[in-house]
Amino acid sequence: MPHQPDPRPHPLDHLAELAGAAGRGEDPALVLREGTLNHNQLRLRVAVLAGWLAQVVPDKGARVASWATKGELTCLLPLAAARAGLVHVPINPLLKRAQAAHILADSGATLLIGTEARLASLTPGDLPPGCTALGETEALAAALTAGRELGPSRADPAELAAILYTSGSTGRPKGVMLTHANMWLGAVSVAHYLGLARDDVTLAVLPLSFDYGQNQLLSTWFAGGCVVPLDFLFPKDVVKACARHGVTTLAAVPPLWVQLTQIDWPEEAAKPLRRLTNSGGALTVDLVRSLRGLFADAQLFPMYGLTEAFRSTYLDPVMVDSHATSMGKAIPFAEILVIDDAGNLTADDEEGELVHCGPLVAQGYWQDPVRTAERFRPAPAASSCGGVAVWSGDRVRRSAEGLLYFAGRRDAMIKSAGNRISPQEIEEAALATGLVSEAVALGVAHTRLGQAVHLVVRGGEDADARAELPKRLQRDLPNFMQPQHIHWRAAMPLNPNGKIDRTALQSELTKEYGE
Repeated sequence: MPHQPDPRPHPLDHLAELAGAAGRGEDPALVLREGTLNHNQLRLRVAVLAGWLAQVVPDKGARVASWATKGELTCLLPLAAARAGLVHVPINPLLKRAQAAHILADSGATLLIGTEARLASLTPGDLPPGCTALGETEALAAALTAGRELGPSRADPAELAAILYTSGSTGRPKGVMLTHANMWLGAVSVAHYLGLARDDVTLAVLPLSFDYGQNQLLSTWFAGGCVVPLDFLFPKDVVKACARHGVTTLAAVPPLWVQLTQIDWPEEAAKPLRRLTNSGGALTVDLVRSLRGLFADAQLFPMYGLTEAFRSTYLDPVMVDSHATSMGKAIPFAEILVIDDAGNLTADDEEGELVHCGPLVAQGYWQDPVRTAERFRPAPAASSCGGVAVWSGDRVRRSAEGLLYFAGRRDAMIKSAGNRISPQEIEEAALATGLVSEAVALGVAHTRLGQAVHLVVRGGEDADARAELPKRLQRDLPNFMQPQHIHWRAAMPLNPNGKIDRTALQSELTKEYGE
């Protein structure tokens, strides 16, 4: 197992300086449809984009949002915004107008850069007061024309660098606040335990608005490697890209891994792969066997993470065959404790709450002190790091070997196809149609998706309403939030307090539809 990297921040350990941190000048750094940037060009483009941003948004700490598919601008903005003293707010390109408008309003974004089609879907009231929207082509051209280079950052590493929006079990997406140091140390940690090097090529298939997806860029560039961003329609597109670019590192979530194991992999696509990484849901024993059989020469890294602390654990590849269901141990810079209900460390194999301590812990939720206080609390007395810790709400147990095993979740969050989905968001969209009186969204176990979204609604026998509701949800919600099943009820079950009995509905649907 590799040695632990030095956790002490260097005076220049700023997020923007990850651009080409270890890369040789002429080595490829970013492969785009328009051409390839080497590490020298990557450094220059970040400096130029940062210089333009500092002119357009002169107020330090202002939020700059992006809403676009993977391209030069979305790849460079996390670094350029940080160098300009701004806070980057990436919006998942799969989100639709209502979700994007909420993130823009909540973050108070001053500038939005996005694809022209996405910007055209917004109404005048969707932009916060004083917010300017620019097409990504126009913005990139303006930055290159301006030609002003901004030098290395001298910001305090504890300053805010990004807000990543993630859904919880209730309410609308909440913004997780990350500092330069949070993201820098996350990149160092991952590059270290994955053993990334200058000759590595990472295929970035995950959304860059996702902490796991964004780290594909940051950890690879920290190691001096090359990133190939890919927005794919079909799993075969991933295989073709692996063959075309000699991909050595591939990160995915379980539903995508399932799809990738069900198609043919020619030798030129599979042979160069050195490592496969998984997060966003646990791998099943059968899926581990399939991956090990298909990619016998590649190391498999199962991982567990929280946006609120970036990532928490990984399983050493040498233990995957013998401990396939384990979450592994703490990643570098993370202290992971299992705490019982009395606030003490659990005994071996005793279930408790996973608590993450150390410098990867985020700074809380943007402008949400109530939810911040619920999740970000003082570290347990047993912590050697102290300070503020993330109390995950996830139930785990630690074996005598020190390996962690997932036991269950306390909250009702739906995790489908690697996406964290707020039931309340789906429920609010259904109620907003005016076609139903009550709505409950639940996740039901599904072999391919992890969980499938089911929506239980109370409404009349109006056939037109039943036909119209799926259409309205298709219009108002992104594809990954769409219910696989809509169940119409004349009445909802109630608990003794008069509230809708979600537990009864969950049990009923699980019995009938669970896989």
